[in-house]
Amino acid sequence: MNHHRSSSPITDYHHQSAYRRERDRGRRNHNDSTPFTPSNHHQQQPRSTTIQSSQTLSTRKELYEKDFPLYKQPVEVGCFSLDSQRRFFSDDRQIRYYVEPDKSPNFDLRDGYKDRYVKRDENVKERLDHILRWIITNLSKLKSKGTTNSSRALDFDFVTWRGHLTKLLTTPYETREGWLLAVTRFNSTLYISEVETEAARRERENRPERNHEMMYWGYKFEQYMCADNNHSLPDPSGVVNTNEAFCTVVHTRLTDHKLLFSGEVDCRDKDPGAPPPPACYVELKTSLEICTPKQHSNFHRFKLLKWWAQSFLPGVPRVVAGFRDHGGTVISVDTFPISKISQLIKNEHNCWKPTVCMNFCSDFLSFVKRVATEDNHSVVYLFSWEPHRDVTYSVHRDSRLSFLPSWYTEAITSSQDFHQP
Repeated sequence: MNHHRSSSPITDYHHQSAYRRERDRGRRNHNDSTPFTPSNHHQQQPRSTTIQSSQTLSTRKELYEKDFPLYKQPVEVGCFSLDSQRRFFSDDRQIRYYVEPDKSPNFDLRDGYKDRYVKRDENVKERLDHILRWIITNLSKLKSKGTTNSSRALDFDFVTWRGHLTKLLTTPYETREGWLLAVTRFNSTLYISEVETEAARRERENRPERNHEMMYWGYKFEQYMCADNNHSLPDPSGVVNTNEAFCTVVHTRLTDHKLLFSGEVDCRDKDPGAPPPPACYVELKTSLEICTPKQHSNFHRFKLLKWWAQSFLPGVPRVVAGFRDHGGTVISVDTFPISKISQLIKNEHNCWKPTVCMNFCSDFLSFVKRVATEDNHSVVYLFSWEPHRDVTYSVHRDSRLSFLPSWYTEAITSSQDFHQP
């Protein structure tokens, strides 16, 4: 078992240089093919479309095998917590502390599923609301300082959830699930919020009981691994409540795109000497134990891609994974430093490449900037993608797709008015 401690000098070097090393590994000599291609026919669009596009974005992997793009070290600018009733607090009250387990822990992930489980209501669509609340609470430190764009309230090109960016990174390699991303330009900042696809809605509403229980297992693993404070131990006898969350808010830059995004954090290193966030954070995962060469290959090709993308974006340096049997018992735990994952997969046939992931994300954001030009909180540009297809978009006005709440747009507008000379 690899007990990789994030407070060691070696780890700090790995984390600080991870972005540079990914870029260096991605340097290759390829034709700089443009992924923007005019469509020869109108794509089929949702019924509420008012404008159709003749512009699409290719997701073909070979177009993005270029130099690894600039990605600045993510910096945490704040955090927030959601309590057991999903109430928002602009503080770290929900942070938990990582406790290293035994080598063979034998955690029973089924424990408490029937009688100590409070599940968040998946029918409630929160969109960007929690991030927007955090922005309003912390507006003074986010105000645009430049004079080049006086209409911009925030010093960012994009505001979104980390999970939405993760989907973009993995898109060139995704073969099963499409996505819908709604974009609104408001005060010269672009907001990206996911819309549930029909396929995802059907899957959610018809999810087998076994799948519900396996989703619980991931949360239960966190309960075995996390303590409520720096001096306590995990208490697996308590209730698993998936309303509760601790989220980091980070800013960074991908090529010329300034990003502000938030993502949930499982826990942090309890060592007082650990580096500051996000370098002290730990991501927890569960996975089926690997018994065959085929399982080993699939783990590298599919699971490590999502683990890498999710943690690389906010600068979380390691994933701690519990490997379980089919009955839900964790039989071993291992640690995967994010900076080492691209080395782990390099000999895997037909595997994913970090440079493709990051270049596609950067080009998608450039595509959004070119398309979403009208600065109006009631206008939504809906970007749509299905596996093996190009990304297309449609434009919607005053529709049910609008996702910026009036309390947010009014607060931003009044703050702009207040600061006008």
